[in-house]
Amino acid sequence: MRIDHIGIVVEDLEAALHVYETALGLPLAQISEVPDQQVKVAFMPLGESNVELVQPTSDDTGVARFLEKRGEGIHHVCIQVDAIEAALERLKAHEVPLIDEKPRQGAHGRVAFVHPKGTHGVLIELVEHDPP
Repeated sequence: MRIDHIGIVVEDLEAALHVYETALGLPLAQISEVPDQQVKVAFMPLGESNVELVQPTSDDTGVARFLEKRGEGIHHVCIQVDAIEAALERLKAHEVPLIDEKPRQGAHGRVAFVHPKGTHGVLIELVEHDPP
């Protein structure tokens, strides 16, 4: 396992890219839309991990509600796992509440979210990358 990325919610992806890509000098690897989650994301490599900028594309999503309630900032920590179903089963066995009981498709593979009330206030995303 490793930290795959840190997700940062932003109101305006282009404005955020100006800071992260232009001012900080992080290379932009990819911009894509994730229709299932109704977000547009930008990934920028940083060491062995990534910074993910997340902009909601609809006002009625969890990310949009997070942005409205808390403003821009760190949204989640994503942990890469080899077998996402096994990771979910382990969490269930330890009675950690899940947002996603089953994985769904994300930007780079199958993902599932772990509820922050079970992880001491941190929203955790698990990702199992698609094969190359």
